[in-house]
Amino acid sequence: MKIEQIYTGCLAQGAYYIESNNEVAIIDPLRETQQYVDKATKENSTIKYIFETHFHADFVSGHVDLAKKTGAKIIFGPGAETNYDIHSAKDNEEFKLGNIIIKVLHTPGHTLESSTYLLIDENGKEHAIFSGDTLFLGDVGRPDLAIKSDLTKEDLAAMLYDSLRDKIMTLPDDVIVYPAHGAGSACGKNLSKETVGVLGEQKKTNYALRADMTKAEFVKEVLAGIAPPPQYFAKNAMMNKSGYDNFETILKQGDTPLNPNLFESVANNEDALVLDVRTEKEFVKAHIPNSIFIGLNGAFAPWVGALITDLKQPIILVTPEGKEQETVTRLSRVGYDNTLGYLEGGIDAWKKAGKDIETIESIPVDEFSKAYKNNSIHILDVRKDGEYKSEHLEGDQVQHFALDFINENMNAINKDKTYYIHCAGGYRSVIAASILKARGFENLIDVAGGFNAIKNSDLPTTNYVCPSTL
Repeated sequence: MKIEQIYTGCLAQGAYYIESNNEVAIIDPLRETQQYVDKATKENSTIKYIFETHFHADFVSGHVDLAKKTGAKIIFGPGAETNYDIHSAKDNEEFKLGNIIIKVLHTPGHTLESSTYLLIDENGKEHAIFSGDTLFLGDVGRPDLAIKSDLTKEDLAAMLYDSLRDKIMTLPDDVIVYPAHGAGSACGKNLSKETVGVLGEQKKTNYALRADMTKAEFVKEVLAGIAPPPQYFAKNAMMNKSGYDNFETILKQGDTPLNPNLFESVANNEDALVLDVRTEKEFVKAHIPNSIFIGLNGAFAPWVGALITDLKQPIILVTPEGKEQETVTRLSRVGYDNTLGYLEGGIDAWKKAGKDIETIESIPVDEFSKAYKNNSIHILDVRKDGEYKSEHLEGDQVQHFALDFINENMNAINKDKTYYIHCAGGYRSVIAASILKARGFENLIDVAGGFNAIKNSDLPTTNYVCPSTL
């Protein structure tokens, strides 16, 4: 028996390759599926099953493409309905894979069809669970993502409580836990950086598995502090439910070199978004007018999903050399399949062609400190709410909204004012500046190093104080 976790940091997502006696099961595959086919071929094995723990919202799974390539059966939990052929399993149904068994434990709560897959080894021992978004290390899945459900999030949270206690907490403590996500995923709020654990440890340390916890307490705690889901979640879930275009076709279309003149023509004639995926330092020094920055060096795919609201938006790319296919691939993982090509030769070719270049002023914290002390300036903090509440700059001139919701807060700032923008380290502030600049905000200054630099300076900071309820 072999179990391999294939972890993708950008999505904080774990797919699983399970092999026994030359038969293979893939759990929650990524969009690019050839890697699984190649691996099975190398090991003289056959992919027999594709198990989906639920209809994923934070990425487009590769189950449809993989089934077409291999003839493997797609398995979902009870009640799953799709526009393509699947086997909707019964609770406790068992699937033989070589010398092992994979048993379906229906664990609704995160979504209605959510299921945990229990691996029973060659000796009949309950060896591991592949818990999807039902159980994470340190947390459980958010119960507010079920698509087109007439159930409330409170109803789903109550289901999740029962699923955890009736199906998972009854298993032996030495059962290995393989979750679908780790820290960085928006599918939970307190996920561990670890990506593999044991159930006994979770029973001791995971707040949601406290033995003395009532259902009412669980519902209250699991729903507390959940931020609204990114806008692309429901769209990705629907793609996973309805099906999607072939990945290889998407990759071929996106991996098309465009010389500067053709690039400019596509941008104008196709109303294409110019997406620049280089580093923030490169972007501020020189970029194409009206282009948007979201760098590959950060949480690229989730930020694309949060900020580009139309999955069908035509996109053309400015990438580092050799990163063209990677960029198209990472876009497709969250459902952005309409990439039309990339700038051949990059920004240097654009300059040589005599095309217009724009910049964003970016200043170090000591220069920002002087402006803060000597002038009545306007400061825009685009970190998440929790980061801002933990600590932020003092002063009435400080305005805050999370980058996640910049599209909804565009009217909260004034185009006639100059804004000094910062995040924690500099990545998100440049994203924010690029979006604002493309919307006609001209007076923008990026604070390089962000709040990490600010809090190490002599500038005054403060914590959020909750208003008194007395």
